[in-house]
Parts: sequence; structure tokens; C-alpha cells
Amino acid sequence: MGSDATAGGTAFGACPVEAVDVHAFEVPTDGPDGREQDGTLEWDSTTVVLVRVHADGRTGLGYTYGDVSVASFVRSKLAPVVVGGDAFSPPALWQRMGARIRNAGRPGAGAMALSAVDVALWDLKARLLGLPLVRLLPAYHDRVPVYGSGGFTNYSTDRLTGQLAAWVERGIPRVKLKTSREPERDPHRLTAVRGAIGTEPELLTDANGALGRKEALYWARRFHEEWDVRWFEEPVASADLEGLRLLRDRGPERLDVAAGEYAFTPQDFVNLVDGPAVDCLQADVTRCGGITGVLEVAGLSAAQHLDLSAHCAPAVSAHAFCAVRRLRHLEYFHDHVRVERLLFDGILPPVGGALRPDTGRPGLGLDVKWADAEPYRVRGTRPA
Repeated sequence: MGSDATAGGTAFGACPVEAVDVHAFEVPTDGPDGREQDGTLEWDSTTVVLVRVHADGRTGLGYTYGDVSVASFVRSKLAPVVVGGDAFSPPALWQRMGARIRNAGRPGAGAMALSAVDVALWDLKARLLGLPLVRLLPAYHDRVPVYGSGGFTNYSTDRLTGQLAAWVERGIPRVKLKTSREPERDPHRLTAVRGAIGTEPELLTDANGALGRKEALYWARRFHEEWDVRWFEEPVASADLEGLRLLRDRGPERLDVAAGEYAFTPQDFVNLVDGPAVDCLQADVTRCGGITGVLEVAGLSAAQHLDLSAHCAPAVSAHAFCAVRRLRHLEYFHDHVRVERLLFDGILPPVGGALRPDTGRPGLGLDVKWADAEPYRVRGTRPA
């Protein structure tokens, strides 16, 4: 079906959204004793809020990773704005949704709710046109390089090294582990990882904001000098812009400081690039405003001569970040990979260290596996 023709009998530009439904699923982690840890948090499950939008016999899906309350936000604040809107104009609906949540709370849960709906709208538009989403977007790339991410701080040494080495064996040339919950343990962990993966793969670390400024500077130097670490993510809290600048300016030249996964609004990203506070910017398509949000951040990163790295949600990010000119890579996160494989048909594995969107299926190329998802449902009703 050509994009200049009709889709399901509906003329381009005249296709009202008919309905929105919302679901949430809580999937337990597979970490030690059912728990996982990073530098500042411990958790025992991952919650996915799934949004579906319907128009002219087609259904688009989007999702975010957040508390089940995000589902209520979608239902109460965003669905009334979207229903009746033009399914061929996701950015226009994005703007209307942003205005609607001004007083309810735009950052945090509000941005995550908006992101899930925006992704669903782009998926719907692509399906109405019979196109894979990557073909609908202004794509610069046909694939997104990935790095294997997990390495939780409560993993045993064997599980830590086994997980990261397995990614390298699968052709992923860069891997990341969590650090800094108990900094005195990190030398042993990093030495074990380097021994398992060898000297060639790129080694990334993530403190999740666990360290103070001078402590982070100390570990930045040790990480780079002793284990050839090239990436230090959130060495200090992402809201500590002065601390991030300190690490960027005074840390090793070949160690990139990264942050941005908790940026929810355009101004959050402006704050990170003003100075700048990072060597590489991050954005999460399920938090920063969905596909429309990623496109805005991509323009900002290019204008500031900074690479942009995708944070998690690989099934969506594989399409969205093909439209990022200054693309660095995508976090192929253990928890999200597990959840997406459980919930969806159409999940593709990395090949040659990259995810390539499936151009043989419309939209994101995903279909919900309702029977498999049902045992984990915490919100909504299974469609008939």
C-alpha cells in the first residue's frame, strides 16, 4: 500500500482515533532471590504500561516502564485528548497532550504516560500506511549498535562474568555493569569481567548516581587506568549538573561521562548540554516524550555536536534511534529484553552487534502475546 494512497479506505490526513485502551503487567526479576540491585536501588519486578490506540480497523501499540499509576494517568488525562484526534498527526496530539498535563505533572509519570501514547500513535500511523515505522521516520541509519547491559551489583562473580561474556560471544562488542553500591568491591568485579571478556571489547560502567563528586572523580581515574573503562554513566546524581561537569572536565580524556535517562522534558536535555555536562547524551523513548520527543532531542544533540545514546526499551528504540543523526548506541538491557520477549511477537535479536528494524512488518512489527502476558496483568482487561 503506497503512502500516498488510502489506508483501509481512509484518506490520508482524515483518520480520527476511535479508542484507547490501557494495560499494565508486572514481571518478576530473575536476579538472586528474585531481586536486582544497582548503585542506588533494589527491585524485584519490572512493570510495563501498555497503551493501544485504534483507528480505521488498525491498532497501534506503545509502552513505558513505570509504576502502574502511569496507566491511570493515561486513562484520566491523555485518552480524552487523543480520541477524536487525527491519527496521521502524532506531533499535533503530542502537543495537545503536553498542554493537558501541565497542572497534573509533566515530568515523571506524566512524561512516561505521554511517551507510551505517542509511541502507540506513531505505530498506528505506520500501520495505517502499511509501512514499517523506521520507513516513516526521517531515518539516517538502518540499524542501531547495541551494548549488553546488566551486571547488577548483587550478582555473584560467576553470574556477572557469564552474562557479560555471553554478550561478547554473541558478537556484541561492548558491555556494561552496575557499580558503586559498595565501591570497595568494584576492583574485584572489574578485574573478573576483564578476565572474562578480554581486552578488546569496550567496557562501560554505571553508578546510577551513587557517588559524591570527588569520590566519583577518584573512581573515574581508576576505572579508566586499571580496566580501560571508556564510559561512566551517572557517576553522580543526574540532577547534579555541576558535579557532572566536574567529572567531564577533570576526568580522563578517553572516559565519556553520560547522563540523560531521567530527562523528561526538553528543558532537562537543554540543561545537560548547556556547558555541557556530559560527553554523550542519553534519552529514553519511554520517558522523554516518545518518538516525537526523541526527534526533538536528536536535533538538540546534533546542534550541540554531541552523540545521543538510547536508554533501554530496545524494541521501540531500534526504530526511533535510526532517526538520530548523532547516534552512539542502544542499551540492550537485560530486564527489558526479558519482558519484551515475554509480551510481544516480533522481537528481533541483535546481529553483528546491532538491532536492525524489521522492514517486512508494519509499524514496530510487534504483536501482543496476550495469553503469555495474562498471568502478569495488574491493570486492564484482556481484549476479546
